[in-house]
Amino acid sequence: MLDAVSGFPTSPAPQLEAAFQAVATGGMRDLPFFHSQIPIRACGFQLFEQQWIGCMLTPWMLSLLVLPGPQQRWEPRPIGEKLALELPCGNVGFTVGYLASCGQYLACSLMSPLESSLGAEQALALAESSARMALSLPVVDRSIPSNLGRRALFRLPQGG
Repeated sequence: MLDAVSGFPTSPAPQLEAAFQAVATGGMRDLPFFHSQIPIRACGFQLFEQQWIGCMLTPWMLSLLVLPGPQQRWEPRPIGEKLALELPCGNVGFTVGYLASCGQYLACSLMSPLESSLGAEQALALAESSARMALSLPVVDRSIPSNLGRRALFRLPQGG
């Protein structure tokens, strides 16, 4: 049985990078979807509702992660359990994961495996943008009907 997970008082980025580096050297490099040009980087981690949220970029995947923040204590959950969290961008589905050096975390896969054409700079920019977008409020234009079926298109406001 796993113990409760204590929160990280500061950004968990350094611990995550070290933990995923250990995963990479533990045999991932030999897999066909490992893209050695992509760095292992924890991007954009910031506190949101007292939890750390950001993106984890590795040579094999890009995921949105949530970890407990300062003074937070998460009760253990079964690894692989599915949860939905409401973020500013909308409802996002997460899976409970575990790393020995970081404890439990929530992960939402954004790209797995990574596109083989991605370069390091592109991948880092994508990870940073994804972290920002997860915490961005959606842009809504109230003048456009939410039902954009064929009939609704004929009722769009005229003029401008």
